[in-house]
Amino acid sequence: MARAVRSLDGKWTLLIVRDLLGGTRRFGELRSSLVGISPKTLTDRLRDLTDAGLVRREMFAEIPPRVEYSLTDAGRGVAPVIAALATFGATLPE
Repeated sequence: MARAVRSLDGKWTLLIVRDLLGGTRRFGELRSSLVGISPKTLTDRLRDLTDAGLVRREMFAEIPPRVEYSLTDAGRGVAPVIAALATFGATLPE
C-alpha cells in the first residue's frame, strides 16, 4: 500500500490521472482542465507518473513538437480508486 500511495502522492496527481482516464491528452489540455496548476507542477507530476509506469509520454517529431500523455495499463488500474474517492467525496458535507 505504501508504494501505491507514494506513486499517487501530490496535490494534483489524482486529478491528472482522473483526466487521463478520459483518454489521451496533450499538455495544454491537461493544464486547461486543471485550473490553478502551474506548468512546472504539471510537468513534475507527469514526470513522476511516467517514472512510476502509470503514464505513457509519446513525443511526435513535428514542428512544433507535439507530446501526448495517456495512461498505461497500470495507470488505468487506478480507476476504481478514483471512483471510490468520488463516491466518498459526494457523501461529505460542503
